[in-house]
Amino acid sequence: MTSRRSVPARQAVQPAALRYTVEVADAHAHLWRVTLAIDRPAPRQRVSLPVWIPGSYLVREFAQHLQRLQAALDGHPVPLRAVDKNTWQADVGDEAPSATLTLRYEVYAFDPSVRAAYLDARRGFFNPTSLCLRVHGRENEPHALTLLGGEATRGWRVATALRPWAAASDDGSQGASGWRWACGDGFGTYLAADYDELADSPVEMGEFWCADFVVRGVPHRLVVSGAMVGWDSERLLRDTARVCEAAMTFWHGPDGSPPIDRYLFLLNATQDGYGGLEHRHSSALVCARTDLPLQPLPSLGTSEQASAPLRAGDGYTTLLGLISHEYFHTWNVKRLRPREFTRYDYDRENLTELLWFFEGFTSYCDDLLLLRAGLIDQATYLQLLAKSINHVLQTPGRQVQSVAQASWDAWIKYYRVQENTPNATVSYYAKGALVALCLDLTLRCEGRTTLDDVMRALWQRCAGGPMREADLRAVLRRLAGRDMDAELDAWVHGTDELPLRPLLERHGVRWIEERAPLAQQLGLRVDEANGIRLRNVLRGGAAERAGLAAGDEWLAVERAGEVWRVRRLDDVAVHARRLSPDESLVCWVARDGRVLRCPLQWPAPAIHVQLQPAPTELGADLTPRETVAPASARRR
Repeated sequence: MTSRRSVPARQAVQPAALRYTVEVADAHAHLWRVTLAIDRPAPRQRVSLPVWIPGSYLVREFAQHLQRLQAALDGHPVPLRAVDKNTWQADVGDEAPSATLTLRYEVYAFDPSVRAAYLDARRGFFNPTSLCLRVHGRENEPHALTLLGGEATRGWRVATALRPWAAASDDGSQGASGWRWACGDGFGTYLAADYDELADSPVEMGEFWCADFVVRGVPHRLVVSGAMVGWDSERLLRDTARVCEAAMTFWHGPDGSPPIDRYLFLLNATQDGYGGLEHRHSSALVCARTDLPLQPLPSLGTSEQASAPLRAGDGYTTLLGLISHEYFHTWNVKRLRPREFTRYDYDRENLTELLWFFEGFTSYCDDLLLLRAGLIDQATYLQLLAKSINHVLQTPGRQVQSVAQASWDAWIKYYRVQENTPNATVSYYAKGALVALCLDLTLRCEGRTTLDDVMRALWQRCAGGPMREADLRAVLRRLAGRDMDAELDAWVHGTDELPLRPLLERHGVRWIEERAPLAQQLGLRVDEANGIRLRNVLRGGAAERAGLAAGDEWLAVERAGEVWRVRRLDDVAVHARRLSPDESLVCWVARDGRVLRCPLQWPAPAIHVQLQPAPTELGADLTPRETVAPASARRR
């Protein structure tokens, strides 16, 4: 493909000895074309594509999408052989020190998630872990990335947090940090200090909405692609700025300086997507289009609608929680990180027992920051907290696996979901958040410190770098005036129930137990899109005792000799209400082409937790006296 822009003469000097060029090979075939130039290669130069992306703990085998790999030395073909599933070796010989090795290949990209790469005629996105081969032995050198435009990208722009190689022009936004975004449409050359920075810098291309705002002198940019007409961009920009200010206050107090000189939000709105992935200076996010806020209705004033409290079930509340979560990771996991992540190994699993802290504590703080920023009220916060509590209480795996074990096993259990997952493991996100809650409430009850203080002290102790669980224990011992080893041993490394109710009630929160939904009472998780399909049968529940199994289709119920068709669990509930105390309900299910009869003894009512504020509210303890003021914003 012929590029529509040439490299300026002043760029005749090569920006780095390792240079990637990425362009569209065929948008309809979803193919990126990548060229990698390596000056002074080793005689037997090895390159490899990562098997995973940091922040998503599963071996994803990105090399499966790489094709047509060829090598040449100063224009002459050289032998290239596969060493293993994701590594290749170019045998260039002793002439390599004075020559340039060039690798050319294509990458198939049709993954709409935030973890890999995507390309069609409307949008392009990639994480360099999916496209950019790692040059062995040269990881610590500067890496250049050139993004070429062409006919397939006419009208597109580029967004990335990588540093532009060309000097920024005066139309780029600049904050006190001295950072300037790339000018023009963004196509051109960018520099990364090393491979880790390159790998940690996603790239968005397309016709997107874009706006800038500044928080504490740091330029932030918000990019939204895929949105429908009529969404309220000003509200999202304003609320995102409030989240950023709340996070900075959490870590550095009202006047402290953050450890970043820029930050980029890349948000892709899709039909029904959801997810996020943190990066050092950016985050990649996916939301449902309906989760974006809508422009104010003409019948209501803008200020009236903007001040209306968000509800726990709102899609926009979910989106703000996602933004808060990924931005909090700027500190917690991208800088303050497990010692095992001091330097990523891109060729295999990087195991740690600390995901309960880095993901769980982040999950605790994401909604808390929405409360502190004044974006949700205390009732909404407690509803979100109750949702997390019920999720953990409805997971039998919490009694099988500790949250530290769940962190270690994330690569083979949490990210490999199957029908037995809720019976065998527990979410280090959800239970880790409840561990953080218990720790925070315990510290506040004793009156010496808070979790805010602990996190800031950890940041100082570890210099914003690698940490161990021993560091957390040492900080707790110093700030709390006693060791908290017993609590951490029980809550993190044990499987006993967390003391949620007594701690919440001590802080004035009412713990209300109500009758659970029918699926929970039966010990089921189901899909009801087309009849009743059993997704999970939970350990120890009535459904398991009846012999029901994941994958069964629940066809009918039999009672008093009569068989009735059921299409929803509500249909089952109608018949269950007519049962006498000693009567069973026979389930008719389809499994492997057979119709089976499974007698179901109706269980005692299961409990679902609701939380309500009492006269002394939890929010009064967890929320600073002043809410966070909105940061300055500028639309672009």
